[in-house]
Amino acid sequence: MEPGPPGSSGPAEPGPCLSGQRGADHAASASLQSAAGTEPGRHSLAVAAVLPAGGCGERMGVPTPKQFCPILERPLISYTLQALERVCWIKDIVVAVTGENMEVMKSIIQKYQHKRISLVEAGVTRHRSIFSGLKALAEDQLNSKLSKPEVVIIHDAVRPFVEEDVLLKVVTAAKEHGAAGAIRPLVSTVISPSADGCLDHSLERARHRASEMPQAFLFDVIYEAYQQCTDYDLEFGTECLQLALKYCRTKAKLVEGSPDLWKVTYKRDLYAAESIIKEIISQEICVVMDSKEDNKHVGHLLEEVLKSELNVHFLDFKLVLPSQKTENLMQIKEFSKKVKERNILLYGLLISYPQDEQKLQESLRQGAIIIASLVKERNSGLIGQLLIA
Repeated sequence: MEPGPPGSSGPAEPGPCLSGQRGADHAASASLQSAAGTEPGRHSLAVAAVLPAGGCGERMGVPTPKQFCPILERPLISYTLQALERVCWIKDIVVAVTGENMEVMKSIIQKYQHKRISLVEAGVTRHRSIFSGLKALAEDQLNSKLSKPEVVIIHDAVRPFVEEDVLLKVVTAAKEHGAAGAIRPLVSTVISPSADGCLDHSLERARHRASEMPQAFLFDVIYEAYQQCTDYDLEFGTECLQLALKYCRTKAKLVEGSPDLWKVTYKRDLYAAESIIKEIISQEICVVMDSKEDNKHVGHLLEEVLKSELNVHFLDFKLVLPSQKTENLMQIKEFSKKVKERNILLYGLLISYPQDEQKLQESLRQGAIIIASLVKERNSGLIGQLLIA
């Protein structure tokens, strides 16, 4: 039994995908081309993404920059890259990291087999890091694999739960308006203190919104804005939409974002992110069956016990020759070591199928309890073990 990601086809095809947009890729891509005004036979809208990842994680209060903090033994930034990679119409993803973390980032890309990623050196501030990424996309160098896009997405490396539908909305809006950004309602009222530390005034919460990520821009608009902005902007500014308004008079279209666009900022956020990732990963498992005749029993029982949408993949263990069964079971340990590198935990679960219907249901019930526990806890100490229900 393998808890895996939505969209995988079992243990032999690792590579979890955190966005839960099952079956929506082609539809979203088609919608994007339609929104961009493309026609069959013509090139679709060229889209790239820039991720500033040069922060030191000062507010996190840990020595490791938050984008490299492990969640379920995998760096946080890897989940964010994964969410962007699954969007087939994003051609290039440029990540800005500090020079001291460049090798760390390269090793993450290699270990988790990330694709379409280019690295640039980050600046000392957020805006400078974004500017570095934009420069890499703007420069037309012979040896560069990057090309200037029509629309560029700017996203935070520590927002791993971005969905394709939100990306599609901001890109489509940016194509029409020049700039667009995701927003969310304010949770707390914003107040302005006076110089002596007393309340000066408060803002009417219903009239204001929190600016989130992702944001998207016509590339020429945001690149021109960064070329014109002052050192003060680059040093102290954080809002890209404001730069487009200030220097290019481009009013951004605001798009309502989903609650999962929040940014991992504090140490407690790591635990919240881990919980969400566990929930997403638990939406798919692979079941190796001893008999295809009982697929419906297990599938039904798993849906009842786990109370979630499941992609259940069945393999008929009877198709394996008897002489190979023991050998294959022994290989679980070796195979589990390999797939663990891709953050997939592989367990063996042997379910008996007695003729007595009552005993069969009890066996299935025990199997489902074991599966639910493994999915919920992701206990790495049990990987490669053959469990019996």
